[in-house]
Amino acid sequence: MYSKSDDPAAGGGRPPSRFKTSGVRSRHLAAHGLVAAWVLLALLAASAQQALPAARWLAVHLFLLGAATTAIVVWSEHFAVAMLHVKLPDRQWSNTRLAGVNLGAVGVLTGMWTDTPVLTGVGSVLLITAVTAHLVVLVRMGRGALGGRLAPIADYYRAAAVALIIGGALGWLLATGKAGPQYYSGLKLAHVHATLLGWIGLPVLGTLFMLWPTVLGVRMAERTTRLARWVLVLTGGGLLIAVAGLAAGWRPAAVLGVAGYTAGVAVAMQLFARTVRRRPPISAAAAWMLAAAAGWLLAGVLADLVLLAARPLAEARDAFGSLTPVLLVGLVAQVLIGALTYLLPIVLAGGPKERAALRAVLERGWVPRLVVLNVGVVLLAIPLPDPAGTTGMLLAGAGGAAFLALAVRVLVRSGRGLVHDADTTGVARRPALWGTVAGAVVTVLAVLMANSGGDTGGGASAAGTTGPGAGTTRTVAVTLADMRIRPARIEVAAGTTLRLKVTNTDTQRHDLKVEDGPATPMLAKGDTRTLDLGQVTESREAWCTLPGHKAAGMTMDIVVTGDTSTSGDTTHASGHDGHSATTTAGGLDLSADFSTGWQPREADLAPAPGGTVHKVELHAAHTTVEVAPGVKQQMWTFGGSAPGPTLHGKVGDVFEITLVNDDEGMGHGIDFHAGSLAPDKPMRTIQPGERLVYRFRAEKAGAWLYHCSTAPMLQHIGNGMYGAVVIDPPGLKKVDHEYVLVSSALYLGTPGSTAQVAKMTNGTPDAWVFNGIASQYAKRPLKMKAGERARFWVVSAGPSDGIAFHIVGTVFDTVYKEGAYLLKPGRPGGSQVLDLATAQGGFVETTFPEAGHYSFVDHDMRHAEAGAHGTVEVSK
Repeated sequence: MYSKSDDPAAGGGRPPSRFKTSGVRSRHLAAHGLVAAWVLLALLAASAQQALPAARWLAVHLFLLGAATTAIVVWSEHFAVAMLHVKLPDRQWSNTRLAGVNLGAVGVLTGMWTDTPVLTGVGSVLLITAVTAHLVVLVRMGRGALGGRLAPIADYYRAAAVALIIGGALGWLLATGKAGPQYYSGLKLAHVHATLLGWIGLPVLGTLFMLWPTVLGVRMAERTTRLARWVLVLTGGGLLIAVAGLAAGWRPAAVLGVAGYTAGVAVAMQLFARTVRRRPPISAAAAWMLAAAAGWLLAGVLADLVLLAARPLAEARDAFGSLTPVLLVGLVAQVLIGALTYLLPIVLAGGPKERAALRAVLERGWVPRLVVLNVGVVLLAIPLPDPAGTTGMLLAGAGGAAFLALAVRVLVRSGRGLVHDADTTGVARRPALWGTVAGAVVTVLAVLMANSGGDTGGGASAAGTTGPGAGTTRTVAVTLADMRIRPARIEVAAGTTLRLKVTNTDTQRHDLKVEDGPATPMLAKGDTRTLDLGQVTESREAWCTLPGHKAAGMTMDIVVTGDTSTSGDTTHASGHDGHSATTTAGGLDLSADFSTGWQPREADLAPAPGGTVHKVELHAAHTTVEVAPGVKQQMWTFGGSAPGPTLHGKVGDVFEITLVNDDEGMGHGIDFHAGSLAPDKPMRTIQPGERLVYRFRAEKAGAWLYHCSTAPMLQHIGNGMYGAVVIDPPGLKKVDHEYVLVSSALYLGTPGSTAQVAKMTNGTPDAWVFNGIASQYAKRPLKMKAGERARFWVVSAGPSDGIAFHIVGTVFDTVYKEGAYLLKPGRPGGSQVLDLATAQGGFVETTFPEAGHYSFVDHDMRHAEAGAHGTVEVSK
């Protein structure tokens, strides 16, 4: 029968008698042997960060997926039994679930490290299955249980198990790249929140409702049960909203969810603070460790809330890395240390005297350990230059390692007692034996993992190799950003000496590993390293070694050919007349495929609407657009597209444009070059939620630019706020096809960021485009029939470059530029290019003589090979 003295929340730290059997003690000893092994492996991985770029990721997951998960599975079952007043689950079934959790974790980590998707998938399934079984056990415990004041806390463990199942599924999507790079930021943040705040945070909060007064040796507050339910509603509900919002890329929902979670944590902290009494706690070491952990939890979720509210998801994803030490060491490590300091003696000791002796061992030097560990967390959390970060890591590691040494001593001491009990009582020794064996196996596995995947050797070709490229040295600029390596393909002649100048322009850290060749260290934003591959004779692959990044698409092919014509700079040209390219100097892979469901912008010029007054409503807003194959970018748009809608009319027509600013936190205006009027009012900047009416009469014919009139216009135009107005010259003849092509430069990156603005001011775009999307008409050609006549309206939007429009295989017999005909049919001369400065416009006409593929390009080859090209497909 259950008695109050068996309740670990009753105060005074009296051990529940149902946990004093040798079998239960042996299971806890085995489990904590595994926890110690996982922690040791995490420390080993952390110490290998300089040699192995991905070791930091490994250390974090060894600690969380290994040590923390094992501890939570064991202790959540332990506390649920005590709080629900139910019988212990079948020991063999519990051991099976625990083994499944650890084998699943080993499978996931090994599969990720060795880039074996099948093993990663099997490990994920095994882990999720084991945790699901754990959830089922916790749910069944609640059916028909006697319950008590602490029964609602078991709901925290159930909610945590659900969070890990969700987090595990999201982790599998990230590891295998199934969701695609465009969803990486949101999914990674959702995964981190589900695991850290859900699987780790919820059990910590729930357990503290019981453990905190127990460690202090005081009675639990009367309102604890009611507040515990409300806190779970706030934290669990908020976490669900946050994870869903992050996965869907909807930041407002994520902010709302994290705000709810933060409110729940704040309510719990207030209750814990009011529980403190003047008398000494049962375990001062445990109490101070738990208090520090609770403080770091509140600080971490507050910082998380500020990050999500203030930054886009991609930036928040990278900035969240600064919170990792706060939650990993400040919260998780200290909760484990504090809880184990108090609980290990209760579970492992055979009586009060032994319990006091074990606690005395675990509390040795606890004050300096507490100070050292938390000073280390502070140094890691504050963005200070090295050696502050290194010092923080060493201090935090020293504090954790010191407790680990004491815990191992306690486990060994209790293990000897357990063996003695087994010898005198006949209880089997297998749980302890299997725990020891499992810990040893995991340790060996980690040592093997720590010595693999870190090759930093030189080139793979022997000196003196001959081939078409022998004697040629080629340096290729390689960019790491947006879960892509650019260029994605490099072709070199056999025997070429190849060097890769690798630069990370992403806010997230990346590296580059060449198959059977050298590797860079982990590169922060702006870092550059040069890899010397020597003479290259065989094709090979290169990739980012961070787990999940290769699967998400961060790969590059180095292809060896016998053709020396490719030995140039960073691009390889192919296609009609050499005018289409596979990669850009900015690193875009133009040979890649557009996303499923993508459609090109319609290039056909719609007929001018009837009547003489044209009313149009344009909404200014931020819109995510696929601006190149597989690359999505947030753009500032008129009417939801970049460029905005093309307006078409005749001389004398009146245009009444209503501009509505739907943007958040940014003003916009508009300037139509086709109208003559004082700019003071119609071109003024309007704030979010405001609207204005811009009315002008088109007195002159031409191809006109319109754009945002708000300063800095370089940024507003460069981020997509431009479009074309076509006013037909009087007497314009009808043709078979009429197209509009607006040329512009493309600048990748967060709009308005320092890096993007630097590209604009330095005149170094990532690509040049027609109608806002690089290479779109190479993928989806314009189509017509032989003998048909076509008119191409062209407007140069800049913001800084003009255009030399040319169609390969044709001659223009009509050229109209800036309101005047330069060439008309019937004259002996012809034209090859329509040259337009920034903000100029005009049109050319030609007839396609026969079936074939006619490339149209900006004949500035930098522009053509970087996206400003397309195809006219002419059939018979």
